[in-house]
Amino acid sequence: MVSTEFHCHTYASKDSLTRPVDLISAARRKGIDRVIVTDHNTISGAREAQAIDPELIIVGEEIMTTKGEILAAFVTEEIPANLAPQKTIQLLREQGAFISVSHPFDELRKGGWMETDLLEILPLVDAIEVYNSRCMLPRFNRRAGLFAQRYNVAGTVGSDAHAAFEVGRSLMLLDQFSGPDEMRKIIRGGIPKVKWSPPWFHLTSRYASMMKKFNKETL
Repeated sequence: MVSTEFHCHTYASKDSLTRPVDLISAARRKGIDRVIVTDHNTISGAREAQAIDPELIIVGEEIMTTKGEILAAFVTEEIPANLAPQKTIQLLREQGAFISVSHPFDELRKGGWMETDLLEILPLVDAIEVYNSRCMLPRFNRRAGLFAQRYNVAGTVGSDAHAAFEVGRSLMLLDQFSGPDEMRKIIRGGIPKVKWSPPWFHLTSRYASMMKKFNKETL
């Protein structure tokens, strides 16, 4: 089976300092087969990583909408932030992307969702993220898993890695796939391998945000 990381970031995200080459090195060292790079509202880091290692890297994007965050794989055209969820999904569907929903019930993040808003888009997405290693409270992931079962929607899991050492903490083992259509067909047969990331992991993204803000102000 193919071990797949669905959710990770590079220095193209405002809260990460991870160079694509370091992300790739960590993934290869850990024996991960495919890595979906999902930077915040940009695919520049994913494209840079894919140019280095096209066999490993899938271009993705984590997109902030007016209601919460969407997590996409096989993105060919960058989607801007702060569109209505339906518009974001429409633009992703037009390019054939695989569409999931980031940490849907994480109440501590700006990108969390209200259940009523999530229900509105549920028929339009391929999956929701049922386990995110960086959810600080177990009940956030538990609620996502129960929601997926209740509404018979497929689930993805991800490390939400903002530093290279985090990549691969939560993976899905999938049958072989070569594109978004095949991923849609096999996703329900995926086997999750998950590991929680303790709160201190968030210090890496906090530090990255502070450093980028400081550097910007001192230019």
